[in-house]
Order: sequence, then structure tokens, then C-alpha cells
Amino acid sequence: MNESALHVAIIMDGNGRWALQRQLPRLAGHRAGADRVRAVVRAAADHGVQVLTLYAFSSNNWSRPQAEVSNLMRLLQQYLIQENPICKKHGIRVNVIGRRDRLAPGLVNIIQRVEKQTCQHERMNLRLAVDYSATHSIASAAAGFWGRPDAPRGFADALASAIHSASGLPPVDLLVRTGGEKRLSDFLLWECAYTELWFTDTLWPDFTSADLESALCEYGRRERRFGALGKPLDKNRLECAGP
Repeated sequence: MNESALHVAIIMDGNGRWALQRQLPRLAGHRAGADRVRAVVRAAADHGVQVLTLYAFSSNNWSRPQAEVSNLMRLLQQYLIQENPICKKHGIRVNVIGRRDRLAPGLVNIIQRVEKQTCQHERMNLRLAVDYSATHSIASAAAGFWGRPDAPRGFADALASAIHSASGLPPVDLLVRTGGEKRLSDFLLWECAYTELWFTDTLWPDFTSADLESALCEYGRRERRFGALGKPLDKNRLECAGP
């Protein structure tokens, strides 16, 4: 993976509130959110994003009512099955990161099949974080690495292995969170050490390709110094394409 590749991560928040505002069941919000994933994935690829990581289901989400959890897992399974041929057609690689030991065997089999069938695609790497906890991933990597004399690079490889991800992926450049909350919620803490943050009140089912373009445009305006002294800002960087 090219180290200069643009990595965007999104915390997709607001499905339940979207449904509540419309006096619909929460499942309707999750379905609308799944439809939004399809549109945003295509928009990200069109905008040249090389890695897109979506927070689909956190480890803390297991505490939700069993019926809602079952529906979320069913939606994830349907998404993977339906989008697999489309991702193959458009050159999108699919990976699922996070724990798999608590997922249903049938879902794990589908994940493995989709990953295998898209593993050669290079246009964009779509990563879905499922049963994901950054703190658990870091702790698991540390436990597996304990006592080894390897350099820090070895720990980073152990961390990648702990979340079922290939090593060598770039850190997150831009993290987007919808729904108005302003926190990371145990998402990609290691990879977000120097990420740019972009928050919006827009609920996830209402998030459009234009919103993604606004986030990318704002990212393009920012000067990333990584602790060093920056160069004078090039005014040309402020120019963004219109909708």
C-alpha cells in the first residue's frame, strides 16, 4: 500500500435518531444507513480515496437489545452478499476488521468469501469494522508481542494481525463523524494518532456525497505538520471544486 494513499475513516452515527424523528422503528434507520453506505463507498472511490474504514458495529454494541443486534448482523450479511459483485466490478477490495470469534459462523464464512474474491482489487480498500474495539486490539497485540525483542515495527505488525488487517496500511488521514457527537468511541485509536477530525450534525442516513466532498475539501485546506514547523500556507490549496 502506498504510504501517501488517502485513508478516510467514518463513524456512522445517527441511524436510530433518524428513525425516531420520522416515528419509524430503529430498524428502518439502520436500513437507511446501509443504503447510505452504498452511496458513500462509491463517492469515496470516485474522489480518489484509497482506504475507507467504516465503523459498522462496535464491541459495545453487543449491549443493545438482542433483536436490534440480530437485525444489524442480518443487514451486514445482506450488504456483503449484495455488494460483493458490485465491489468486484468497480475494483474495490473488502476487508472486515475486528473480532470474529463472537460472530455467527455463517457470517464469518461470508466475510471470508468476500475478502478472498476481492483481495486482488486495488482501486480502493473498503474496511468494515465489526465487533471492533481499538483498546481491545491494542491490548491483544501487546499480549501477543510481550517479551519479543523485535523493533516497534514488529508491534505494529502484531497490532494489524490482532484486528484481522493487513499490515502496511497508512494511518488515518481524515476521520469523519456524523450525528453531532464529538468523540472517537474506541475507534482506530492507534491509527488516528495524527488524524484530522471533521464532525457534522448530519445524521448518517442523510449524509450525502456532497457532505463527503465538503469533508475532503476541508481536509485539503488543513496544514498537517506532525509536530514540526509548517510552511506558509499555499493559497491555492484553499480552492475547492463546487458541487
